[in-house]
Amino acid sequence: MRPAHTGLAVLVAALWGVNFVVIDIGLDHFPPLLFCALRFLLAAVPAVFLVGRPCVPWRWIVGVGLALGVGKFGLLFIGMNTGMPAGLSSLVLQVQSVFTALIAFAFLGERPGPVRMLGMAVALSGIAVAAVDEGGSGPLGAFALVLVAAAFWGVSNVLTRKASPGAPFNFMVWSSAVPVLPLLALSLLFEGPARDAGALRDLDLPGAGAILFVALVTTLFGFSAWSRLLQRYDASTVAPYSLLVPVFGMSSAALFLGESVSPLRWCAGALLVAGVALTSLGGARKRPARPATTAAAPGVPDAPGAGLALDPRPTPTR
Repeated sequence: MRPAHTGLAVLVAALWGVNFVVIDIGLDHFPPLLFCALRFLLAAVPAVFLVGRPCVPWRWIVGVGLALGVGKFGLLFIGMNTGMPAGLSSLVLQVQSVFTALIAFAFLGERPGPVRMLGMAVALSGIAVAAVDEGGSGPLGAFALVLVAAAFWGVSNVLTRKASPGAPFNFMVWSSAVPVLPLLALSLLFEGPARDAGALRDLDLPGAGAILFVALVTTLFGFSAWSRLLQRYDASTVAPYSLLVPVFGMSSAALFLGESVSPLRWCAGALLVAGVALTSLGGARKRPARPATTAAAPGVPDAPGAGLALDPRPTPTR
């Protein structure tokens, strides 16, 4: 890539890494579900009135919006609010590539090749090491929530691939509008109107800055810049830069939040990043075509494109 574009890729990865520190700051000012709802509200409005009609059918927008907004980010914010460190969260979420490959195999018939299988095994060993480290210093329940959030990210990746949006920014804005009302309803139900009203009433500069950063900087700017890079270069050229996200996430959490990084956590990070690299770039094999006289297996999509290789890179929305 040109030096300017390389710098842009690194900048986006840095912003997405630092975003976990900003989320941690925001959670000091808002209940997690309310904070998540406000993030998507600001990402969608007023942009939703400027991007035109949705570029794909509503089923894909609703599916991705719920999986990414409610499933991934809702659980991530709750997990971090209940004790999951910001740096470790940025690392554990990268296992989404393994979940993406597994979901693609189960529902799209994508058979992972040997390199991808090795990468999945290495990444899962990194998660096991991280779980051991967290079990000795923090709540495993919060760790599990972030792990499930990564699984929902995998679901959203598969749905995004099936949707094949021709206008990614349009798709991101409309998908951001979907989780706002469900998240607000869940916040009122579980966090309570009084707590939500108190957080909004006591809104201060750090709280407002956290919302602006996660909505405008990491979502709108980050997504737009990443999409532009993907339009100019092959995915295999751009994708490796996303592996810098946990590097920036863990280092910024150590610098700004004082989070310690144990030797076990460094080991987990090395294993997970290596595994994600192998899983993302290892390729997948198509499932052998069925004879024309053989009925489709239940639950296996038979629509055009169902057998295409699925790229397990994350949906560039953070």
